Amino acid sequence: MSSTEVAAQVANMYDTILILDFGSQYSHLITRRIREAGVYCELLPCTQKISELKFKPKGVVLSGSPYSITDKDAPHVDPEVFNLGVPILGICYGLQEIARNLGGETSLAVKREYGHAELTLDPQADHHSFHLFQDVPSPTNVWMSHGDHLESPPNDFVIIGSTSTSAYAAVAHTTLPIYGIQFHPEVTHSVDGSIILRNFVIGICQCEANWTMSSFVDKELERIRNLVGPTGSVIGAVSGGVDSTVAAVLMKRAIGDRFHAVLVDNGVMRLNECEQVKKTLADNLGINLTVADAADLFLGRLKGVTDPEKKRKIIGNTFIEVFETESHRIDEVSRQSGLGPIEWLLQGTLYPDVIESISFKGPSATIKSHHNVGGLLENMRLKLIEPLRELFKDEVRALGTLLDIPDDLVWRHPFPGPGIAIRVLGEVTREQVEIARRADHIYIEEIKKAGLYRQIAQAYAALLPVRSVGVMGDQRTYEQVIALRAVESKDFMTADWFPMPVETLKRISNRIINEVQGVNRVLYDVSSKPPSTIEFE
Repeated sequence: MSSTEVAAQVANMYDTILILDFGSQYSHLITRRIREAGVYCELLPCTQKISELKFKPKGVVLSGSPYSITDKDAPHVDPEVFNLGVPILGICYGLQEIARNLGGETSLAVKREYGHAELTLDPQADHHSFHLFQDVPSPTNVWMSHGDHLESPPNDFVIIGSTSTSAYAAVAHTTLPIYGIQFHPEVTHSVDGSIILRNFVIGICQCEANWTMSSFVDKELERIRNLVGPTGSVIGAVSGGVDSTVAAVLMKRAIGDRFHAVLVDNGVMRLNECEQVKKTLADNLGINLTVADAADLFLGRLKGVTDPEKKRKIIGNTFIEVFETESHRIDEVSRQSGLGPIEWLLQGTLYPDVIESISFKGPSATIKSHHNVGGLLENMRLKLIEPLRELFKDEVRALGTLLDIPDDLVWRHPFPGPGIAIRVLGEVTREQVEIARRADHIYIEEIKKAGLYRQIAQAYAALLPVRSVGVMGDQRTYEQVIALRAVESKDFMTADWFPMPVETLKRISNRIINEVQGVNRVLYDVSSKPPSTIEFE
């Protein structure tokens, strides 16, 4: 089953808002704000053909864009979106796209507008039964970020809000539920932005606010059972992280003993990872678990490879191969016991993985491929099942709590599928992995001791492909460099570097240099996402 079909299945369970993305850095925030209002939404590229949609949205949001509407290669929406017969909200570039399709005029602004602006509402502009600005004070502070503006709106559109520099900061059709706003309600800088988006999806689109993890879990269990059938079995990709653990517990609840969890030891896991996973999943949560030792296979294929994308593809392909081999063995046992053949492969793909791996401009625009959504073999025998594919990280944690998974697991920092391989910059060898692994263990241990672990969304140590001069025991050294990364983030689409206390950094640095042979320098990463990614590779 394709990712599009899976998304459609979930979208058809809820009143769904379709967000068409024109490449804005804020598009994922629109998704978050709408979901925070209790309404499900699906983000798709603006090039999505409306005739190929697998679900009927209750409303459509057109996002902003880094493009100018006047650019020769500017992205444009399928005009059929205006024939869906559902409410439409255009944000910034989306407003200009509405004008382009319905007969308005746009132009380059004399001065690019970026930052705070005061939006004054038109008290006479309530043209529909439910106003976009219901319960929003006038004036209200909004966030602008645009170089184009609306020169004149299409026929039958009226002004419902303006700023000192933008006469058409908010417009609405006089008879149809079509709205355009020049500002960005999805960012926190727009003080009443969440109210505006909630007014649109609940008041205007008439969506039922029923997107909660308690409603999701029951519907997802039913979807899994219908998908797998009464005799099919699933082999699960587990790592001990929150994503795969939640997915595994969900699968066990759905199909019981027909779920088989497999942990692949790829040689690039954290210190004592396999032992800890076995204790957690098998002993504590009662999940059938098989550990496949494939460390030599992975490390052998990574020999000499330095390109991050090649690392990810090699690990992704090898990962599936190992699962294929393991599934054949488990398949025989399952058939003989009457539990049914192994037909499905469980993965803990999350929605941010999907968003970052898709671009309306094609694969060349991808920031990086994610282990859970890229690198899969084209001839893979097993069918993918991804119960968390539509969820953000905070939603997964809420689901984990609902499923009674222990807090220390629910709040465990994310660990990438390619593991330490993408935290060893340059060639991945057993020796390099061991250095990064031990430095990382010390780092995490110390931030837990300092009571900082839950304040940090993700922290890890990376081994840089450089050496530096140092002095240890009155002798010159020329050894390797560890970089520490720690970020604050709600949904991992954006992140700020964590202000680590100096005394904590001192302890961490001292321990790593003294306890990890081969390291004589420790650095702290103070870059945010964007422009940097959370992982180095």
